Amino acid sequence: MPSARPYLRPTRRTLLIGAGAGAAAVAAPGLTGVAAARGSDVDTVLEWYDVTAATIGVITGPLQVNSSRTWAIAWIAAWRAVTRARGGAPADAALAGAVHEALATLVPARTAELDAALAATLDRLGPAAAVGAAVESGRAAARDVLTERAGDGLDLASVNRPFTPPAPAPGVWQPTPPGFAAAVQAGQGDGRPFLIDDVRAYLPGPPPALDSARYARDLAESRAVGAVESSRRTDRQTDVARFWAQTSLNGYTGALRAAVTSGARVRRVALVALFHAATVDAQIVTYAAKYRDLRWRPVTAIRTETIAPDPAWTPLITTPAHPEYPSGHTTYAGAAETALRTLAGPPAGPVALTSPTAAGVTLTYRDWRELTRDNIDARVWSGIHFRHTDEVGAAVGRRVAAAGLAHWDGRPL
Repeated sequence: MPSARPYLRPTRRTLLIGAGAGAAAVAAPGLTGVAAARGSDVDTVLEWYDVTAATIGVITGPLQVNSSRTWAIAWIAAWRAVTRARGGAPADAALAGAVHEALATLVPARTAELDAALAATLDRLGPAAAVGAAVESGRAAARDVLTERAGDGLDLASVNRPFTPPAPAPGVWQPTPPGFAAAVQAGQGDGRPFLIDDVRAYLPGPPPALDSARYARDLAESRAVGAVESSRRTDRQTDVARFWAQTSLNGYTGALRAAVTSGARVRRVALVALFHAATVDAQIVTYAAKYRDLRWRPVTAIRTETIAPDPAWTPLITTPAHPEYPSGHTTYAGAAETALRTLAGPPAGPVALTSPTAAGVTLTYRDWRELTRDNIDARVWSGIHFRHTDEVGAAVGRRVAAAGLAHWDGRPL
């Protein structure tokens, strides 16, 4: 198996040159808008960030880690290509060539739009021989990374392999109402990470025992504030819950964009690459734990448990079709927070985000930790997780990302 780390060799000192986060996030434009961009004031990093976001689009949970992998491969290739270029137009061309090659290979249905975006970039950069050579260098970098990541177990079929639920028992996960859908992402925990070596080293301990005070407290909270008709949940809490019902990858695309708005080109490209590498690793770890512990969801516990069973209880948000512990959303949030704090520093200004699952709601954040806080609360207010599960997920994500980022350049951060 090829090493996961050789292409992550530029030092952290190089990465941090020109560090500084941007201000407010803006919605990523569609590819048609990107392809129409002209003028010397176009920022090629943001241009191809938005191309990548538009290529991935709005996704569902079963597509998330595969889509995160696409981001990571494309921007690791861009990082390699940019560090080999001499700056200026050739570096921009190398970036565009790398991202285009990776995305066209992994999302072939978008090739026409990607070709148009690349043509727009090259038209702006001009016909110099160095520009053409840099595009080819970027394409070669992408092919190298694609080869190295072949067979990593993060393709859709491997991630979403069939899973047979265990026999019903107290605490044990079962398909959940209303659709009682088959489990998804059962193979995700077997994927090959980008930055860490041993997934097992980052697995959390087991969830609280069913006869523990912590479990009883969390069960009562989820029952009270997570019900679809809850009188305890405020309007703001409902908005936050619905906002973060989107996939984490979509939710953090605007936040990461705010962090790459300004600074040295190589630092910004590396930030995108490392952010997605770290969050992929966190997603692998959390699903390894989910399918190890097979913990039941609140809806199953509340409807069937001997403690005041309520067969009609329904959560605010439909329960995802996979085990409960730990939370995938909060694991991602913890990893994202760590990557952003470590590599970008605090936001330079308020970061305003919107969500495809909460029309008309805008949430504004001034610290990366605030997104993690909202993710922890949101999954309880949604009625789909227990609070301890969310807190453990965030801790796992932070630990995975911190270890991965320390590992990639061979010394502690």
